[in-house]
Amino acid sequence: MTAATIAPTRLRLGLAALAVGVFSALGTPAYARGPDGIADVAEKVIDAVVNISTSQTVEAKGGGGGGNAMPQLPPGSPFEEFFDDFFKNRKGPGGGSKGGENSPAPRKTNSLGSGFIIDTSGVVVTNNHVIADADEINVILNDGTKIKADLVGVDKKTDLAVLKFKPPKPLVSVKFGDSDKLRLGDWVVAIGNPFSLGGTVTAGIVSAKNRDISSGPYDSYIQTDASINRGNSGGPLFNLDGDVIGVNTLIISPSGGSIGIGFAVPSKTVAGVVDQLRQFGELRRGWLGVRIQSVTDEIAESLNIKPPRGALVAGIDDKGPAKPAGIEPGDVVVKFDGKDVKDPKDLSRVVADTAVGKEVDVVIIRKGQEETKKVTLGRLQDPDKVQAAVKTDEPAPEKTVTQKALGLDLAALSKDLRARYKIKDSVKGVVVTNVDANSDAAEKRLSAGDVIVEVAQEGVSSGADIQKRVDQLKKDGKKSVLLLVSNADGELRFVALSVQ
Repeated sequence: MTAATIAPTRLRLGLAALAVGVFSALGTPAYARGPDGIADVAEKVIDAVVNISTSQTVEAKGGGGGGNAMPQLPPGSPFEEFFDDFFKNRKGPGGGSKGGENSPAPRKTNSLGSGFIIDTSGVVVTNNHVIADADEINVILNDGTKIKADLVGVDKKTDLAVLKFKPPKPLVSVKFGDSDKLRLGDWVVAIGNPFSLGGTVTAGIVSAKNRDISSGPYDSYIQTDASINRGNSGGPLFNLDGDVIGVNTLIISPSGGSIGIGFAVPSKTVAGVVDQLRQFGELRRGWLGVRIQSVTDEIAESLNIKPPRGALVAGIDDKGPAKPAGIEPGDVVVKFDGKDVKDPKDLSRVVADTAVGKEVDVVIIRKGQEETKKVTLGRLQDPDKVQAAVKTDEPAPEKTVTQKALGLDLAALSKDLRARYKIKDSVKGVVVTNVDANSDAAEKRLSAGDVIVEVAQEGVSSGADIQKRVDQLKKDGKKSVLLLVSNADGELRFVALSVQ
């Protein structure tokens, strides 16, 4: 993937070049053409698929305007007239002037994407990135009718948006199918507006499910090889029953065109988000009030969890619902509301999808034993929190007593050390004053100013405490030791270090 890019599939007019080619499919064998039902699906749902046109006023950049050059098209291309009108006849940024009185004025840019009607009253689903920052949004029906639309709500975390327009005539709508029932190899049909070529139908198979490409906190994409290009964003992915089982959102491509790797938000996610946007105009996600991390092989060995699984609780929000329920740092969540939790992403998704205020059973592993806690979920808030540990270059106090263990120089917390590393008074434990560059601790990114709060789930207050615990673990035949580590602000994480 090093040569490829992951990009939303919206078409930004004036920035994208159009490639036109011809491919002959004569002689294609029957098994390569796909099932006969594709034409029936397309005929049934095509009128429910719409184009989304947006405009936005942007500040123009002076100095030559070479960034919006006319694309090179084959002679006689049907798109020549379209691009002539857009590139040559529009009022550009001052004819290449360079500032001063002739500085370019703000101009409008246009974007195109796709969407689909889910309610004949005029409710449309699309991607958030299709309509983001738009001054005006228009829905274009399959017959070319253009209607101004209003924004109902957006969810940036899943890149979804809901629009509403007043129907000028009776509409055709589509319904959501069950994306959980999809199987690898199932045929799917994509319909959308690639490169402004509205009403384009492509077909392929489900290449993968639950794909996490690290684009957001709730990634669980359907991967398909159905051709998806710029402008397909927000368009529907259908099963052969004509039900929407995904919203086409992203592609991986080195050139911007389809190479057979596209991603769609599954309908199970879309349906829940759309319901809340229609009802509240915003998302109201469940909140457990924990910070979690992966259970690595080393951490699993330290906690006697076989096989490695679940989400390790690294910290508890003092005002969150997990604390009064008795969940503690070091617990590993393996089941939530009856659903297995294989990794932290599983827990994040299932918690977010659970109704605010619902009481659920949370199964944890604590010191090798399973326990069940009852938690009443709160509501997730979305403040943009940016916290950074501040460290200074002040010299260390002369009388600091340190001890070496695990490749670390360790010292009991003192007033001087708190001031040196800006460690909050609420943080308790043993401070790291130096890290051996060749140690496992350095590889795990421990650094001076970190505070070791627990060793093997027991509190420590001195370097001697840590060495004693490490020596005992070695005698017990353990290969690693689990540390609970805090930064200067009190944010906790678990780190497993080798004791060999």
